[in-house]
Amino acid sequence: MTPRELYFSFFMFTVDLRPGDAKYAETIVRHIEALSELGYAGFDLPISATPTRDHAAEVERYAVLKDALDAAGVGGVGISTNVGATRTFNPASPYAEQREDALAYLKSRVDITTLLGGTIMAGPIIFPYGLYPTGDFGDPFWSDALQDWTAAGYAAAQPVLQELGVYAETKGVTLAIEPVDHWETAAPNMVGEVLAFLEGVPSTQVGVCVDSAHVLLGDDGPAAFTAQIEASASRVHSVHVSAPDRGAMRDSWIPWDAFFDPILPVYDGPLLVEVFNAIPPFLESLRLTRRKFWIPGEDAPVDGVPDAYTVAGEALAATREALERSGA
Repeated sequence: MTPRELYFSFFMFTVDLRPGDAKYAETIVRHIEALSELGYAGFDLPISATPTRDHAAEVERYAVLKDALDAAGVGGVGISTNVGATRTFNPASPYAEQREDALAYLKSRVDITTLLGGTIMAGPIIFPYGLYPTGDFGDPFWSDALQDWTAAGYAAAQPVLQELGVYAETKGVTLAIEPVDHWETAAPNMVGEVLAFLEGVPSTQVGVCVDSAHVLLGDDGPAAFTAQIEASASRVHSVHVSAPDRGAMRDSWIPWDAFFDPILPVYDGPLLVEVFNAIPPFLESLRLTRRKFWIPGEDAPVDGVPDAYTVAGEALAATREALERSGA
């Protein structure tokens, strides 16, 4: 049996690949080389949001990174990308012009994924990440009111994601909508919510991203989760393995069997190991209180604190051990 491919998320290091910056591309190459030696087969690269509408120029800037990967001999590693909708580029907007802008933006992210050699684009791409709606007087919507508010947004976004799926298919890229915990974003928060949304998106190029941390902390229970995965197996397009605190995985509360048992029989793609380091962009958004895993080549060593590569290596070993127990 071919071993399951494991990818590693660049959220350990950055949320911005600094496209067009040849010097920083050397840093990305260095991390890829080091983690490839540990045994990772691919990498998930964050494609940061920008307000520009000159998407063609933005795509072209990523060619600098691709050239650097090819020149270093690592251009053949597996690549997936992480993308999010924004307030500017919002597929769920009530305004048609803004939805059109969102479609152009998301298509450009498919183009970037293709340019980098990627085949999976995942992330919160229905509603803007971090969005919490409010009424006319600034009062936030919660519970039933929030669910009523999201219904219109889902309906507005379905045609956008359908057209995006048709476009992504021409590029050989699958799209995986990621439900994210309710303290990070308003919706969707659960796998079932994404699957319900997909009932209005005929393109099977569009599916769901399943993340162990989100499933454990904010989803339906294991019986419902198993039933959802079994009933919608063809729409599972990306799987993330992450600890509940999004940190080190060596000895964490990941329910390996409950998570893997429904997924492994129906999903044969790469598994993304995701560790969110305590880098500045995550400190407030994820309310991180733990120490940063120091990054070789960028930070001075810190006594008693593991470095990023060690944490990545231990996460790889923990995931492989769980896969072996599952017979995968």
